[in-house]
Amino acid sequence: MVTRRRVLGAALATTGASLFTAAALTPLLQARNAQAGTRAANAPHFAVPLPQPPVLAPVSTSGGKDTYALTLRRVRKEILPGVSTEVLTYNGHFPGPTIRARSGRSVVVRHRNALDTPASVHLHGASVPPGDDGAPMDTFAPGATRTYTYPNRQPHAPLWYHDHAHHHESEHVYRGLSGSYLLTDDTERALPLPAGAYDIPIALRDARFDEAGRLVYEMDDALGRTTLLANGRPYPYLEVAARKYRFRLLNSSNLRFFRLRLADGSTFTQIGSDGGLLPAPATTDELWLSPAERADIVVDFSRYPVGTRLVLENTLGPGSPDQVGQVLRFDVVRTAADPSRVPSVLRTLPPLPAASVERSFEMRMSDESGAPGAQGLINGKVFDHDRIDTHIRHGAGEIWTVTNPGTLVPHNFHLHLVQFRVLERNGQAPDTSESGLKDTVRLLPGETVRLHATFDTYRGTYVYHCHLLDHSAMGMMAQMRIS
Repeated sequence: MVTRRRVLGAALATTGASLFTAAALTPLLQARNAQAGTRAANAPHFAVPLPQPPVLAPVSTSGGKDTYALTLRRVRKEILPGVSTEVLTYNGHFPGPTIRARSGRSVVVRHRNALDTPASVHLHGASVPPGDDGAPMDTFAPGATRTYTYPNRQPHAPLWYHDHAHHHESEHVYRGLSGSYLLTDDTERALPLPAGAYDIPIALRDARFDEAGRLVYEMDDALGRTTLLANGRPYPYLEVAARKYRFRLLNSSNLRFFRLRLADGSTFTQIGSDGGLLPAPATTDELWLSPAERADIVVDFSRYPVGTRLVLENTLGPGSPDQVGQVLRFDVVRTAADPSRVPSVLRTLPPLPAASVERSFEMRMSDESGAPGAQGLINGKVFDHDRIDTHIRHGAGEIWTVTNPGTLVPHNFHLHLVQFRVLERNGQAPDTSESGLKDTVRLLPGETVRLHATFDTYRGTYVYHCHLLDHSAMGMMAQMRIS
């Protein structure tokens, strides 16, 4: 387990120099730079079907709320075909089961910790009271139970839950402690979007396996984690009908950025991001996802004849094209009626209130060279649970300017409690993919983003941090108090 802070390894720093400088849109590495002697290059492509995590059933629906029970436990699962691998799970599932919730109806989740380490469960993207946020130091011990209550007073959003115990979060999430929490409301449900069997969550991530098929965890192991997983299986295939599908994409990696495209270069439609639906759909031929970011897309397979096999590609390293260039494959196997459509207007976002405060934040490593002993910093400071870094007046609208001044290492920025709006990226208006509500935003080396956040829900202490979890484990995290 992680018990100390380390600098971002030389592997990531070296790779970052190739991927995230120059035009920042360079193709994935051609060099075969994954760690030798692992099973990464041996994982077969398109040999297993894309699994779907089960939808969790409540143990009670009385009292106007839905109550669920989850146990954090260590189990063995088949990830690589024919190989049993030990993972950390919620209720034995890798990734965890999906919780489907509705705005206006509370959810209660009772967790039992059957692991040998402390845990803290954070509902990422949720507006919840501080005692239910799953703060990094607010853990529950092995053998203990913890109950979280989620009021679900916010609009629809593709949330997700994951471990957040400080100095354990990186390894816990890497080994499997995450799952989807899909919050819906009347606005979303009224739209004729693909639904039911045609609405599919897909959690993307990477992993490294040794010769015995064991998950290998090393802090900052960007170069070694070159087996891509979708819903917990390597390079799966999905049989689809020749009609529209909605895919809810989540990047659940610790460090990896994805830039996704369809292999034939055709377009698809982005309809949502971290905080739910965009105001209007956006046609695109590529999609960025930094760790923890989500995107809802619609792909129309009716343009392809039955028998078509279409690969979802990734164009970013680290890793060689045969390792990380292909994510999954869609196999068009039948025709089907399709009453769904994507309306030209998806939702109306409220106007932004006037900002009363502007603040600046700098995210950097104390040393990008990979030297031992460096730390992750926000405004020059390492995370300290006993320090409040930012005091915020309840009800205030604020503009935050967040900068990555580094030259090698990418970051991103995640704010607990609130969904924000991206005002600018590098002095320009954001593109349509960032036009909706967000809780996580990417910051490549040298980039600056300006955000507008309104703190009008709960009072209390919350964190903000880099969601490259190895970075937050190394101290790239700070606390705000709303009062």
